[in-house]
Amino acid sequence: MNHQGARSLLFERPQSGERAVLVHVHESGQAGTEELAEFRELVAAADVEVLDVLDAPQRQPQPRYLIGSGKVDELAAAVKAIQADVVIFNQSLSPAQVRNLEQLCKTRVIDRIDLILDIFAQRARSFEGKLQVELAQLEHLATRLVRGWTHLERQRGGIGLRGPGETQLETDRRLIGRRIRQINDKLAKVRRHRQDSSRARRRANLSIVSLVGYTNAGKSTLFNRLTNAGVFAADQLFATLDTTLRRLELPGENPVLLSDTVGFIRDLPHELIEAFQATLEETREATLLLHVIDAAAEERDLRIAEVETVLEAIGAASIPVVRVYNKIDCQPDTAARMERGADGLPSAVWVSAVTGEGMDLLRDAVAEHINQAKLQCWVSLPASAGRLRARLFEIGAVLDEAVTADGWLVEVALDAGRAAALWQSAGLAPPEMHFGPLPDPLPMESTDA
Repeated sequence: MNHQGARSLLFERPQSGERAVLVHVHESGQAGTEELAEFRELVAAADVEVLDVLDAPQRQPQPRYLIGSGKVDELAAAVKAIQADVVIFNQSLSPAQVRNLEQLCKTRVIDRIDLILDIFAQRARSFEGKLQVELAQLEHLATRLVRGWTHLERQRGGIGLRGPGETQLETDRRLIGRRIRQINDKLAKVRRHRQDSSRARRRANLSIVSLVGYTNAGKSTLFNRLTNAGVFAADQLFATLDTTLRRLELPGENPVLLSDTVGFIRDLPHELIEAFQATLEETREATLLLHVIDAAAEERDLRIAEVETVLEAIGAASIPVVRVYNKIDCQPDTAARMERGADGLPSAVWVSAVTGEGMDLLRDAVAEHINQAKLQCWVSLPASAGRLRARLFEIGAVLDEAVTADGWLVEVALDAGRAAALWQSAGLAPPEMHFGPLPDPLPMESTDA
């Protein structure tokens, strides 16, 4: 049957399918080996059985099928021969291309965006995560509503063709629009709750350090190594979707919260970035980002660029970043080390989350970034402030101390807001801060009998 004849067929889409033919579309003259490997990992993450892979090099996309007519015929023959349930493309398809391919192959056709959305739908565990995934799916579906059901073929109009089909189309659109508004309302409440939590953390002077990176770079394994959190971690794409916060102990006085977030990937669907805005607020409000990188990945630099693109898209490009080159256990000649930037602060740390090598260096690097914003000064404490003095020692804020006639003169490294809160809790006026060396003359305690 020719392609023109295939367009006129009415085709009822199967509702599910776990046996697939993959179509690997790539630029002519380039093997795209790394892209194919990632494509296979995505399919495996969706629990789909791969029956065949069609290699489809092309110089430019074809408007009707994305791939050339010869490859389309080869694809249709392969689907018929092995009775595949679904065809999966590693590129985005337009609604018209999906319709044309489904009519020709007589099976369900999905693209890269559909595949990623399906994985997210399987992995979402929290109430917020499920809402965000449903929102992304509905917004994606709304752009191609007419392509999914044969009863909508009549919506094209004309004498005798108006009425039920058009009514059904409008009903579907209205139902989807209503559900999208309901989800947005619920997510707005989640966002307000998150903002309240964020304000409470700021009042408590809690810094947020957020793990970001390409999916499967080892973020959750690193998170568990640093915090003993027991978060699910696996060697698969998008193993973690829901944001997790845990306390991270560091040298210095400020408590730190470490945040583990969803991994990024090349061509991350715009619908997902929009839907996950509430979750990604943790990243935008972070004091420091730890960009976790698979040091053993062949396309390491491209993955770094992809993550930086997403960070810019969510408004987090200006936050200080320390690159964490993970998986050095997969590179025998690579040792744990810290690198510094032009400003003298740590810019990169090479570690292994699996073996724990380099974890002390990473903690030191984070502490140096967090602590560099603190005031280092001398403050006077009256003899009645013994409990405050003990608290300063407890949180590691004291660098040096001298006894005076009225109490103590203490050198501290302290966040200004934290200092004000501590002095207020002790019933004292804000401290008078002396910067530089020990004040001279020092009013020492008298030793006369």
